[in-house]
Amino acid sequence: MAMAVAMDEKRAHRVPAVLRAPLEGRTWRELLYLLLSFPISVATFVFAVTVLACGGGLLITFVGVPVLALGLMGARAVGAIERARARVLLRVDIAEPEPVRPPKGRSGPMAWIGALLKSGTSWRQMLYCLVHMPWAVTVFCVVTVMWTVSWALFLYPLYQWLYPTYWNQPGMQLYGDSAGNAVYLNGPFSTGVTCAVGLLLVLATPWVTRGLAYGDRMLVLGLLGPSRLATRVWELEGDRGVVVDTAAADLRRIERDLHDGAQARLVALAMDLGLAKEKLTEDPEAAARMVDDAHGEVKLALQELRDLARGIHPAILTDRGLGPALSAVAARCTVPVRVEVDLTERPAAAIEGIAYFTVSELLQNISKHSGARGARVEMWRSENRLMLQVSDDGRGGASTANGSGLAGLAERLDSVDGLLIVDSPVGGPTTVTAELPWRVH
Repeated sequence: MAMAVAMDEKRAHRVPAVLRAPLEGRTWRELLYLLLSFPISVATFVFAVTVLACGGGLLITFVGVPVLALGLMGARAVGAIERARARVLLRVDIAEPEPVRPPKGRSGPMAWIGALLKSGTSWRQMLYCLVHMPWAVTVFCVVTVMWTVSWALFLYPLYQWLYPTYWNQPGMQLYGDSAGNAVYLNGPFSTGVTCAVGLLLVLATPWVTRGLAYGDRMLVLGLLGPSRLATRVWELEGDRGVVVDTAAADLRRIERDLHDGAQARLVALAMDLGLAKEKLTEDPEAAARMVDDAHGEVKLALQELRDLARGIHPAILTDRGLGPALSAVAARCTVPVRVEVDLTERPAAAIEGIAYFTVSELLQNISKHSGARGARVEMWRSENRLMLQVSDDGRGGASTANGSGLAGLAERLDSVDGLLIVDSPVGGPTTVTAELPWRVH
């Protein structure tokens, strides 16, 4: 069944786009949007002009302030309707703009009115009500004329007989003057030419419609969506949340490793040394064996503490930089890894640490899951970006979806304006490319 559907879609796409356009759902949705824009824009224009005129004229009294505030609230309601209309008919997803927020510590109607009057988003939506009307009227005239004329000419052979039968004309009048001279579209040749011209217009009109709808898209996106500053603030808030969650997870991991590893060994060591102390006079040989065992436990605890410290921030990275640190990580990988680092200076410590742990986690994935025979790590600087690429010849199939480790890694990079791109077809090879902002100390 799925194969049959795929074959039908493939067969449908063999029809050129220029022939499909007049019958596609997108064309008719966009035409409906443009036709509806005319009455809606006239109503919103009248509303905006009335509110601004009344509110501006009444500013000499206090009444003008709440009138303007109510007008801006109405403009925001218009914006919500227009965003919904654009989502349904233009298939453009527009994020909700930032809400009106009174200053912290203030509440009440006056605080809300002040916040509304200071809201750039509200004024942009009022501006939309003003500028959309002339554009919508122009577009309405263009699409109405083009669609009517194109289909009227294309279908002319079907109703040409109506002219001599009911209107006492040999055909559609193309030209006429006061002297009685006239040119009519009658006869097989002129009718065929009229139909051909109509067909060309029918095929061209959907593309004109799409171009005009693109202008509406730009208006809606530019004036009814969130501002660039607000979008950036939301991105930074999201990134801050990722950083906080990552830091909390790292702290929990460190606490768990200390509790289950070195701390448990040190507690056992203290108990063994206490028993050895009690046996020191009674059984010196047993006490010596217990001290020897405790010495081994101390070595294991120190090794676990070193591994834990390396997981927090390795000393070799601080002392010698990314090249030697990545070589040390590659040496611990279960497959041969070739490391190439082309950096003339060191980036900021935070970026350096993220790059190190990114490569470390990717090499761990290669060791555990790839089944590769070899891998390669490359790192270089490209203008204001630190680039790194880890590739292997394993089985592939890696993805950032479904909450995988790569998804967490992508979120961590995104929190510092970084980027992670995974190219891993089933069967391999796998190439993971990461970008980080280049910042110096």
